[in-house]
Amino acid sequence: MTNSSDLSLGRRVMAMIEALAQHSDDPGRITRLYLSPAHRAAAETVLALMRDAGLDAHIDALGSVIGRMEGQAPDAPALIVGSHIDSVVDAGRYDGNLGVVLGIAVAQALRDGGAIPACPIEIVAFGDEENVRFPTNLSTSHALAGRFDPAWLDGRDQDGVTLREALIRFGGDPEGIAALARDPARYRGYLEVHIEQGPLLESRNLPVGIVSAINGITRARAHVTGEAGHAGTVPMAMRRDALAAVAEMIGIVERAGGTRTDTVATVGVAQVQPGAINVIPARVDFTLDARAPDDAVRNAMVQDIVTECETAAERRGVALTIEPFMDSPATPMEKGLMTVLEDAVASLGIEPLRLASGAGHDAVAMAHLCPAAMLFVRCKDGISHNPAESITLEDADMAAHVLIEAVRKLTAPV
Repeated sequence: MTNSSDLSLGRRVMAMIEALAQHSDDPGRITRLYLSPAHRAAAETVLALMRDAGLDAHIDALGSVIGRMEGQAPDAPALIVGSHIDSVVDAGRYDGNLGVVLGIAVAQALRDGGAIPACPIEIVAFGDEENVRFPTNLSTSHALAGRFDPAWLDGRDQDGVTLREALIRFGGDPEGIAALARDPARYRGYLEVHIEQGPLLESRNLPVGIVSAINGITRARAHVTGEAGHAGTVPMAMRRDALAAVAEMIGIVERAGGTRTDTVATVGVAQVQPGAINVIPARVDFTLDARAPDDAVRNAMVQDIVTECETAAERRGVALTIEPFMDSPATPMEKGLMTVLEDAVASLGIEPLRLASGAGHDAVAMAHLCPAAMLFVRCKDGISHNPAESITLEDADMAAHVLIEAVRKLTAPV
């Protein structure tokens, strides 16, 4: 077993996590949306951390931070280690950030130990994994995989700002996006470390686990239009209440997600107009998020939701439109890389455990470029997307040692 009792790597990781946590667009909480001022500040911090670790680093045309360590054979296919630094609103400090700083810590540890990998290693901090601000789908990692959708540039945030406009303000370059696409022949694999965002590792008393697959995701925006009226004078049987209709639809979504194995379905946003206490709601805009490890099951679930919601709308005399904006397929992790991670975990005296990811990750996009695999790190109570998000120093240190072992194996001379 590798001796990690001094926890020095874990302390280095936690210090970098703390440095990134200082950058937020909301005072008193962590909110760091793609291309916001806080994202720019965090990108600059990561850039400095990469350079301090001896990496040749820059911020690319879409705002991702790229650091590179050249190997003994600079032209050999490179290994990428990455994750993201954007966040949801009122976020925790580990989601995404942990994988970025672990990559930096591992690169620095290799350099400090005098190790020169046989091939280059790239550390990447993506900026648009959460897809909170704009209607995109892993845009920054899809760009590296050569799958950036130009239509994303015209998508608008809730303030009406397009991604193109925000990117220019950020200091990025919409015209430079196409050049970000990488040649698959130049890359041997992608590794991502992430907090689990679930309770399984904690329930098994394990610090880390190996991801077997990432669930497919469907997201859509729905709009229900009824008719406003006086809350005291319109009889119940004569109402076209948009909110009452949506309440029924939310129940449809909940039932659909709960009646199949390993599926989930969520309405996370509902905006009511006009929003007055004495006015019957005339319009409600809401979102749908549906996930499953099997795409056929997910597609069938979504179709059932759409059909039942349309039936409810017709019965209630309201209009319904549903606009899908994300269809991310289920993504199995590459078996060879999973085995490397399992061997690294076992070498540290830990039982290797495989588990599926219910959340999406940049690994979904990167799997289109090269083989991809993920390592999960135990988080307290399985909480994520929440200020209560928490991991231990010991688990951060263990994850760093697992990643070092895996990187050494994958970048060793053949």
